[in-house]
Amino acid sequence: MAQQEDVFKKLVSHCKEYGFVFPSSEIYDGLGAVYDYGQNGVELKNNIKKYWWDSMTLLNENVVGIDSAIFMHPTIWKASGHVDAFNDPLIDNKDSKKRYRADVLIEEQIAKLEDKINKEIEKAAKRFGDAFDEKQFRETNSRVLENQAKINELHARFAKALNDNDLADLRQIILDYEIVCPVSGTRNWTDVRQFNLMFATEMGSTADGAMKVYLRPETAQGIFVNFLNVQKSGRMKIPFGIAQIGKAFRNEIVARQFIFRMREFEQMEMQFFVRPGEELDWFAKWKEMRLKWHKALELGDAKYRYHDHEKLAHYANAATDIEFEMPFGFKEVEGIHSRTDFDLSSHEKFSGKKIHYFDPEQNQSYIPYVVETSIGVDRMFLSIMAGSYCEETLEGGDTRVVLKLPAALAPVKLAILPLVKKDGLPEKALEIMETLKFNFNCRYDEKDTVGKRYRRQDAIGTPYCVTVDYDSLNDNCVTIRYRDTMEQERVPIAELGNIISDKVSMKNLLKKIAES
Repeated sequence: MAQQEDVFKKLVSHCKEYGFVFPSSEIYDGLGAVYDYGQNGVELKNNIKKYWWDSMTLLNENVVGIDSAIFMHPTIWKASGHVDAFNDPLIDNKDSKKRYRADVLIEEQIAKLEDKINKEIEKAAKRFGDAFDEKQFRETNSRVLENQAKINELHARFAKALNDNDLADLRQIILDYEIVCPVSGTRNWTDVRQFNLMFATEMGSTADGAMKVYLRPETAQGIFVNFLNVQKSGRMKIPFGIAQIGKAFRNEIVARQFIFRMREFEQMEMQFFVRPGEELDWFAKWKEMRLKWHKALELGDAKYRYHDHEKLAHYANAATDIEFEMPFGFKEVEGIHSRTDFDLSSHEKFSGKKIHYFDPEQNQSYIPYVVETSIGVDRMFLSIMAGSYCEETLEGGDTRVVLKLPAALAPVKLAILPLVKKDGLPEKALEIMETLKFNFNCRYDEKDTVGKRYRRQDAIGTPYCVTVDYDSLNDNCVTIRYRDTMEQERVPIAELGNIISDKVSMKNLLKKIAES
């Protein structure tokens, strides 16, 4: 675990050093849980968004996009349940004066028990070697069974307390399992209470009577209130989806783990409208399709898993997370939810406007059911950075840090390097850049030795480097170097565009999803 935390610290440091992510307002000592994306970060982030957007709108003829406003009528948040139910259960330690989410403290206790089981399994696997049967060991080892029983008991009690909104029992669980404050080490806890996560502000001057409005905590409601606008103007037939990418804001009290949980973040959400009764079939289909989208990036299939929700939101009849193995454990990057007709029904009730769809095949009107796919851009960014970060020892004992980013998402696709800064080589290199810069993001670099320049490009994940040498002036060929293998080959300059365009094309990713 300590080793993984060390990797995470290195990753955070790497993000700053190489222009991916900076602490916001850093010259003023920063602002808690708010970050800015640097010159390489914004390119990667834009590529992630394009990959998602194109996979939704190009691969599905019945999915279209919108861009709704951040400010919306405040009654929308009453209708959606956010005013009354968008809360986190918080608990304070009286000695450290630190505030924690009660549910997170309990989840971490479960994780500690799971770690104990994993350590027993690791020890046994070393002891028995190839003869080790993990399934049998889990079912027969007394220490594993004892810890599993504790997990099951804690899990059941925790799930019940969450579903019943029993704040007193959440506190009692923390006391009964002797969960201590990570800072003070004491169990001197306050009561658990709910805290609403929405940011409020005022619209209009006070003289005119200002209206209290909220910064949206999710992008989904902008889709729901535009359901009829899109359906009628686009002559959409059910089933169909509406996709959106946009900023959302949550006043997270326990914001941590770098860009994993922030107060200002970006979401990619798609609401898929279906006939009542067909929602669970579509839920299963979208679960499968969304996992394919993640796995197409080839960061390692074993790094992904589904996690079904213990506690369903007030609007859902099924919910699953896609989790990715971050350096701090498996964490949610995307949620797939069957939201029933809760949202549209609620907006119909609160607005007084009829939000029905007339189904010509069934010759009847109804309120559609909704299947949602919701993914955090920033979490996705972090998962890709974590899955790509490598420290390698090379032959001869040299080391390199390399980001093995999927080529289609890499901020810079090609670095063009003249061997030396003289004799017409920079001019030749810039000539190549002028030709290729219309196809993809290229970078010209002439400072330091070629070896150091390779390392710099490795560190930002550039998949291809091209070196222009003296022979290039005569034979119009260059040496292309591949990031992951460090292999080099000689290719004609005239073919460079086609070679690299094919390898870095988003089209190949989309085809992989469509064909799988």
